[in-house]
Amino acid sequence: MARGTVLMGMYQAGETAFPIALGLIVEHTMRDRSLGSLALSIAALALIITTVSLSWRFGMRILQKANTTEAHRWRVLVAACGLQPVARDVDLQSGEILTVATEDADQTADIIEVVPLLISSLVAVLITAVTLGMADLRLGLLVIAGTAAILSILSVLSKRIGTGTREQQARVARAGAKVADLIIGLRPLHGFGGNHAAFLSYRRLSTEAKSQAIAVARVNGAYAGTTLALNAALATAVTLTAGWFAFHGQITIGQLVMAVGLAQFIMEPLKLFSELPKYVMVARASAERMTLVLAAPPVMTPGRERPPASGDLEVDGVRYGALRELKFQVSAGEFVAVAAYQPRAAADLASILAVNVPPGAYEGVVRIGGREIADLPIEAVREHLLVNPYEGEIFAGTLRTNIDPSGTSRLVAEAVEASMLTDVVALHREGLDHGVRDRGANLSGGQRQRLSLARALAAGADVLVLHDPTTAVDAVTEQLIARNLAEMRRGRTTVVITSSPALLDAADRVLVLDDGVITAEDTHRNLLATDEGYRLAVAR
Repeated sequence: MARGTVLMGMYQAGETAFPIALGLIVEHTMRDRSLGSLALSIAALALIITTVSLSWRFGMRILQKANTTEAHRWRVLVAACGLQPVARDVDLQSGEILTVATEDADQTADIIEVVPLLISSLVAVLITAVTLGMADLRLGLLVIAGTAAILSILSVLSKRIGTGTREQQARVARAGAKVADLIIGLRPLHGFGGNHAAFLSYRRLSTEAKSQAIAVARVNGAYAGTTLALNAALATAVTLTAGWFAFHGQITIGQLVMAVGLAQFIMEPLKLFSELPKYVMVARASAERMTLVLAAPPVMTPGRERPPASGDLEVDGVRYGALRELKFQVSAGEFVAVAAYQPRAAADLASILAVNVPPGAYEGVVRIGGREIADLPIEAVREHLLVNPYEGEIFAGTLRTNIDPSGTSRLVAEAVEASMLTDVVALHREGLDHGVRDRGANLSGGQRQRLSLARALAAGADVLVLHDPTTAVDAVTEQLIARNLAEMRRGRTTVVITSSPALLDAADRVLVLDDGVITAEDTHRNLLATDEGYRLAVAR
């Protein structure tokens, strides 16, 4: 910014010097009509033009590079914050993060270009005022007073632009979030015929965003028109005043030429100078929206401890949502299934283990290897404990990049076989390099679920928690997955929250989660023989 400001200041100074030089050339030419004076004048003009050309070229290159670099930095920071779990009271929908990370980041970074242009424009206005003041003090004062009046008038309009822009950005972001939600739920919407209602909902949000955009455009139009009119009025006033002074012999012809030239030139820096409030308001509105993401409190304050190599998992007296005094322990290397009679309790348990709920938001503690989650960095928890959600996200790319995003797993082949994804791989000539569309649009529900399971298995986590991993597959495939899962995860801790008889039967033991607490514990077959409620809940 400093280098760009210096070069743009030189550009505006050179632009200002051009009409001044013309006035001086006229003044001296009328006194000394010689080839030497003409050559000197041409050389002076050439130097000014060269300075103007080079300073603009390199100054704008530096500023635009700085602008682009800063916008990139903001996009990365916003994306990094968006990928981290944050407290749920942040007033942003997931789809809004995209707008913040793109449009708002770009508009905030624009201030890097605006400030140097403002300073350089101020240089031009000051040089003009001083030069005209030297010709006649009244001309200099007219420029200063006119500039102050223009900025005062435009500052009122810029406040309206800032308010309208903030509301427009919020409405556009909400419309974008609605689109993201509709894409995610497109298949269910088709299933129960909710397409039209969803379309009307989006249309209402989009119409509101359009109306607000039109209102902002009107204010911007009024601002631009007022700016042009006021700048033209000031230039006209300077020109007419200088002409009046020259007519009455108060300034020379050379000074008149200089004044007329400066009056024409000053319109450009005045235009940049007067547009500053608008740019600042827009950038500030975008910066405030970015602050919602960047300053969002984390789900938990990270600790400094590291979990030991042990794969023990303990839930001790947890009370949250549908859970009340939930208590159980899974030993290292054990395969345990949790049969949750209420779906809400299953979802709450998965959220707590995934650290989507901050430890301070529920009673009780969760321990990994004897260490409380609250005392561990979130990265350490993620490395040691992996919770595969009920609806795992599928990304555009290939089967391979979805199974092994980092490209470092040695368990890809085993994970594909264990999740029974082999038929999908064999179906395509490209195999694991078969293309996958955004959100797995070219895969069936069962294929997406098995792909998500393969990704969880390929991670090779010490403790793996699966939430209903086979609800979209047929019974035969489910039976094979259960057997493969138990075999692949042998010796490593695995917890499956499920009502699938196949998975329950493959587990070393089953914990019955009913009404928020563990009410029974045994093998699947023993529970079938002794617990009628269990038999009615899970038998198919």
